[in-house]
Amino acid sequence: MLDIKIAWEGKMGGEAMLTEETAATPPVISDVTFAELLADPYPTFKRARDMAAVVRIEAANMLVATRYEDIMAMERDPELFSSENPQSLVNKVMGHTMMRKDGEAHARERKAVEPALRPGAMKSCWGPRFETIFDEIVSSFEKHGEADLFDALAAPMAGRALAEVLGFLDVDWQTMAFWSQSLIDGAGNYSGDPEISHKAVEAAKGVEEAINRALPYHRQNPNTSVLSSMIHAEDPHTIEQIYANIKVAVGGGLNEPRDSILTMVLGLLENPEQLARVKADPNLWPTAFEESVRWISPIGMYPRRVTRDVVVSGVRLREGDQVGLCVSAANRDDSRFVDPDRFDVFREKKSHLAFGAGAHFCAGTWVARHMVGRLVVPGLFERLQNLHLKNTAAARIHGWVFRGPVSLPVVWDA
Repeated sequence: MLDIKIAWEGKMGGEAMLTEETAATPPVISDVTFAELLADPYPTFKRARDMAAVVRIEAANMLVATRYEDIMAMERDPELFSSENPQSLVNKVMGHTMMRKDGEAHARERKAVEPALRPGAMKSCWGPRFETIFDEIVSSFEKHGEADLFDALAAPMAGRALAEVLGFLDVDWQTMAFWSQSLIDGAGNYSGDPEISHKAVEAAKGVEEAINRALPYHRQNPNTSVLSSMIHAEDPHTIEQIYANIKVAVGGGLNEPRDSILTMVLGLLENPEQLARVKADPNLWPTAFEESVRWISPIGMYPRRVTRDVVVSGVRLREGDQVGLCVSAANRDDSRFVDPDRFDVFREKKSHLAFGAGAHFCAGTWVARHMVGRLVVPGLFERLQNLHLKNTAAARIHGWVFRGPVSLPVVWDA
């Protein structure tokens, strides 16, 4: 048995003894529709946190862990809560990615891509390129006086930046966006929708073809891109590893910065007093970014496979169970964050789980932090004077595993 919070076969901290016999099966939330989850999952997440450490959400056909401390404990024990999952839809759609590996296998593949994503590479290479991309994008619409920032800024910025970092030579942002959404949808296609499966297969094929076109250049011209790092590493990726890990980077590496750009802008525009204080002190922009991804986490859940029977905070799990670690719920755990549903740049500083934890902590964290929190959002407020929401009901937010604004119409003084 695993010791999570209390000792399962004894007593600790005055807690009552829990054993396999006294533990409960995961309770079920069965009166919430999938459409309700997509529209606003947070009320359901709160119910789940209040009910038990692990709960089954019937509409999603998933067991989910929603409490901060439980998720941290699970992430500290990858042997028991394993990323390896032969039945994972991610494996089916993208191949056997490093996200579904643990231990040495994961560490070896991650080490090969990290040079392209370190703070040094961000500062010396990607930062200047991102500034050029940002200037080109904003220059294309800043005279219009209004725009939906999803299509005008966030999607093209995230798509073009990701293509640069990965090392694609000839892929536009619209194609990157199609690939990303199709791969994400395919990895979550638990209902087996044939149209979603078809788009995912089409996207996967497109990514592989783009890789094949780019590899000869990177072999002859070592550089700071992810593809170059993969093939010039001390332990280089095989072509199968390249295909799989680039696909997972396309799937998650576009929507995370795209959605966090929009979430950060939305949070600040809805809280003008906070915006004024942040603009007055540029050192607060990174803090505003961290609060944004805590408030609405772009990547809100990832799965773990239970490798043997265990009791987690009074809930019995069986070997082979799949548990979604719902970090978006943990980031609004009111036992850790005061008034967690509120966007508050100035809340007490505490670590969040928007980038995961443990060995699988998001490799692209430094890229996202710089691009969103130090460049795009500060630059946007500097370039577009008197920026504000077109109307108070203009923003639309959607999703539960992947969540963010899907429309953010704004106006400014042109």
